[in-house]
Amino acid sequence: MYGKLDEEIYMEQPEGFAVPGQEHKVLRLWRALYGLKQAGLAWWCTLNESLKELGFECLKSEAGIFFYKKKGTNIVIGIIYVDDALFRGPNKAVVDAIKVQFMHKWECRDLGEPNEFLQMRITHKGHTFHLDQCVYLQKIVECCGMLNTKSASTPLPAGYYATKNTESVDAELRSHFQMVIGSLLYLMLGTRPNIAFAVTHLSCHATNPSQDHLNKALYICHYLIGMSTASWAGLTAASWHLFPLHWIYLVVIYVLHFISGPVSNFTGIAIMHTLWNSCSS
Repeated sequence: MYGKLDEEIYMEQPEGFAVPGQEHKVLRLWRALYGLKQAGLAWWCTLNESLKELGFECLKSEAGIFFYKKKGTNIVIGIIYVDDALFRGPNKAVVDAIKVQFMHKWECRDLGEPNEFLQMRITHKGHTFHLDQCVYLQKIVECCGMLNTKSASTPLPAGYYATKNTESVDAELRSHFQMVIGSLLYLMLGTRPNIAFAVTHLSCHATNPSQDHLNKALYICHYLIGMSTASWAGLTAASWHLFPLHWIYLVVIYVLHFISGPVSNFTGIAIMHTLWNSCSS
């Protein structure tokens, strides 16, 4: 609700709060309200201006990531998602100073070292950290009634192509399919880019799915069961000195162009690797 509005917008007086005798009048909005179409942009513009005052610069390829780098100081990466903020850097004193300045501008509090962010668990092991959604995946498997089922070796059967359903819409089937595919989309954007093709291929049929489409969405769950403990790994802030700064920037930009989710939700450092790869056939 902090975002200032550039447009002239009016709204009816809220029910129960109308001024007696002036119920016919409307109110002019000076700041964005939840539900307003302009709310997201207004919030980001206000946030961006406040972070600029602190010395941050927004990454051009990702509006939710900000970099702080001044001569004689260490870099600080800020990740902002709506009203959740993470700050990370190799120098704890610099990061703490930035957080204090940020909390002076915004009504918020420091929750300490993050262990979870956007349903992604964050664990530290020596000079590495890991991001995973194992708990979230377990909830999906339980919701789909697939506990103790066999795993699959691929996200979809070899050569499978989803065809359009020509039959009438089954509301119950559609609701079930959209629930499954929506959950898989969140996993895909978070920590499982290896199911990107399978999920996006099936999601094209979300308005009128067939039983076959639902079965193949559940097939993806079978595949994930076989790698339920997989995670993204990266170096912690203490290991930043091992890599030149310009190389870190290149890795950040490359991964962001590859898939927005993992780096947007990233809390330790911008160097990440997975245990999978892909190539064109």
